[in-house]
Amino acid sequence: MNPQDILRYVDSLHREKNIDTELVFSAIEAALQTAAKRQYGEDADISVQLNRENGRIMATLDGVALGDDQIGRIGAQTAKQVIIQKVREAERDSLMAEYREQIGDIVAGIIGRADGGVATVNLGNVEAILPRSEQIPGETLHAGERVRAVVFEVKATGNRVRVVLSRTRPQLVQRLFEQEIPELSEGVIAINSISREPGYRSKVAVSSEDSQVDPIAVCVGYRGSRIKAVREELAGEHIDVVRYSDDPEVLIPNALQPAEVEQVLLCDMIGRAIVLVQEDQLSLAIGRRGQNVRLASKLCGWDIEIMTGGELEEQIERAVEAFSMLDGMTPEIAQMLVEQGYLSYDDLSVIEPDAFMELGGLSEEQVDLIVEQAEAKAEEAEEAAAAERQARRERERLQREAEAAGIAEPEPVAVEASPAGTDATAAGTEGGDSEGTETEGSEAEGAGQSEADAEEANSEDAAEAEEAVEVEEAAEASAEVASQDEPQAAAEAEEPENESPESPGLAGTSPDAADPLRSESKPAE
Repeated sequence: MNPQDILRYVDSLHREKNIDTELVFSAIEAALQTAAKRQYGEDADISVQLNRENGRIMATLDGVALGDDQIGRIGAQTAKQVIIQKVREAERDSLMAEYREQIGDIVAGIIGRADGGVATVNLGNVEAILPRSEQIPGETLHAGERVRAVVFEVKATGNRVRVVLSRTRPQLVQRLFEQEIPELSEGVIAINSISREPGYRSKVAVSSEDSQVDPIAVCVGYRGSRIKAVREELAGEHIDVVRYSDDPEVLIPNALQPAEVEQVLLCDMIGRAIVLVQEDQLSLAIGRRGQNVRLASKLCGWDIEIMTGGELEEQIERAVEAFSMLDGMTPEIAQMLVEQGYLSYDDLSVIEPDAFMELGGLSEEQVDLIVEQAEAKAEEAEEAAAAERQARRERERLQREAEAAGIAEPEPVAVEASPAGTDATAAGTEGGDSEGTETEGSEAEGAGQSEADAEEANSEDAAEAEEAVEVEEAAEASAEVASQDEPQAAAEAEEPENESPESPGLAGTSPDAADPLRSESKPAE
């Protein structure tokens, strides 16, 4: 092997692949040693060294130096393959070291392929991937476009380096701010916290070391130019820039903007902040689907609960009453727990025993007893809530099935009003089932029988009406005879006549209305 060729090879790898020259020399030495062992045996004591200055190879076999002709007999092809393998490994290690230092930093590349799933991004010396889960929701990437993202993960896969990018991490927002706002790199202002829901909204808390510099105005820029550039890179994502403060009672209202906050109650033991607002500010503070309060909680590091003053009083009363029912709990201790922000059995089940003992002056056994009861109550409440959800889903399922069955079944009125022969024919035509046809035929026969019964009932009604007319005429004749001698008797004779239930003119009623059976047979006419 020509020493000058070795030196040129090492230099080209260093310049083109950015591989350290020492790594290349070590790889060549290891390759030559492996090839020599294959030539002289695996048990042979062979040492190979490469002069970094002139590229000459010096080798020893069992402590005896090998001549140039002996070194030349080492399998050149085997040495070449091993050298290539070692160089690839060195290149991989160099790339991994380079990109691992850039984890969390922003990089720019050209999209090579984007088919709706994983997108490949050419970064120059490596082809990175941008998974669908790390893309901004609703964003559409096209091949040939320039894209910026942060390095999320770097790992080796064989002899290659797998670089995973992300556009959903909060670090992307911070790096974009640093690129658009020189005051951040200069240290005039600082980003203290970021919370983000990719594609929807981000909240950025900023502060300034100089009291004369407004950090919010600096980030927004003249007529919103700076914040607009960041939003365009994030596919139009909304960004709220708020003023940071070390005091949670100041930071939390700032984080909940644009809602107006009345009061902030901090519960240090449980890490909860109860925020009181007016009724008209409640929905604004919570945000659409809880987005505003959720981002504010991440930004501040507190579990924020939004409620009105009336809701807080109701929760306090319920919590004190519920805690007082536990064995070993006094109303005073219950009141102290509520003041510390413990408003449910779930909260009480995760309380620190040492803090509980110090707060209530209780022994360890008493604390364990109270916590066990709280855990049992919390489990019962969870089971009851799960059962209620299951019952509600079951009711909804039954309702859907009933609605579907009601749509599929024929209307009862249509069956009764249609002719019997038509119903039977239609059933046989649609279903093609002989049993169903016989059923419809039976219904038709029943309908015909109902018509016969109705005609017979009408005949009986007519006969009764004629008989009633005859009785009425006889009564009138008797009344005329009696009126000649006793007028009062005629009046008494007329009164029973009006109360007769068989009279067809009784209070505007009819035989069909008085008799439900007749009323049922009425539609068959």
